[in-house]
Amino acid sequence: MSKKKVIVAFVFLCIAVVFLLIEIPKRKQYVEEQGLVFGTIYHITYENVDGKSLQLKIDSLLREVDASLSMFNPQSVIARINRNDSLVVLDTFFTMVYTKALEVSEASEGAFDITVAPLVNVWGFGSEKQQEVSQNVIDSLLPFIGYTKIKLEDGKIVKDDSLIMLDASAIAKGFACDVVAKYFDRCGIDNYMVEIGGEVALKGVNSAGKAWRVGINKPMDDSTQVKNEIQEVVEIKSGGMATSGNYRNFYMKDGKKYAHIINPKTGFPVNHNLLSATIIAEDCMTADAFATACMVLGLEGSLRLCETHPNLAGFFIYDDNGVYKTAFSANFQRYLIKK
Repeated sequence: MSKKKVIVAFVFLCIAVVFLLIEIPKRKQYVEEQGLVFGTIYHITYENVDGKSLQLKIDSLLREVDASLSMFNPQSVIARINRNDSLVVLDTFFTMVYTKALEVSEASEGAFDITVAPLVNVWGFGSEKQQEVSQNVIDSLLPFIGYTKIKLEDGKIVKDDSLIMLDASAIAKGFACDVVAKYFDRCGIDNYMVEIGGEVALKGVNSAGKAWRVGINKPMDDSTQVKNEIQEVVEIKSGGMATSGNYRNFYMKDGKKYAHIINPKTGFPVNHNLLSATIIAEDCMTADAFATACMVLGLEGSLRLCETHPNLAGFFIYDDNGVYKTAFSANFQRYLIKK
């Protein structure tokens, strides 16, 4: 073969290889990320081309959520609203959460209430130091509690009284999960699980090609958050899951337990036999807010809520005379892993 023919053959071979490489789909790998946000740890797993990390963008999005909804960030949108800052501009994140919060408040007849901040603060679970609490103190705060006492008007939050304050802590983590999930959707990522402080948004399958499985913790008193025994395991193909309970964020005083979930109608921490409420919904923000509402409503009220809202699936752990028992709504059955 002449030198010229060899060169021509080599050129055609190179062209063929180029076209072959173009036709081969890019290899996808699962990426695992971990970091800190909202005073807790996040764990995120997603499938991406060639294992490319998106953590910088993820952290940027989570900082935006913090800048909108954190009571502990004095420059956040919600903190400025609480200070009655007339120059604050509501962002999209705040407006989305506010709208969902009022929707859940209506559906739960006020069990969930974004105006609970003064009560959360006085009990020592908010951005202010714990105070001495009495019935008189609570009575003085209750006039400033109530989701019907605020409204969104012309891009501003209008309060019935300037002492009304907002707290999005019971919905913000779930919303943050959704923010990351929607970013993945925009990137064309179809398989992911986003977990922030126990709240989860997920879609598709895991690295083994199976639907994601998520554990529901036993409600063991543990303010250090290191005990993680699993009560049940659920399998979810798409949506959000959140668990609310009184077994982690609490303190003991004079031999009595005070937990972080406050009943907005009484002003006191909830005190009944429902220990843990897990909600599965179309998105994590919805699941997060309704899980808190259920902890206020108690077992029977939570089951009724799920019956009247078929888009919610609920799993509940309660204390029956010292024995932990479980109950769940009819549509939760399909998520449970058969043992």
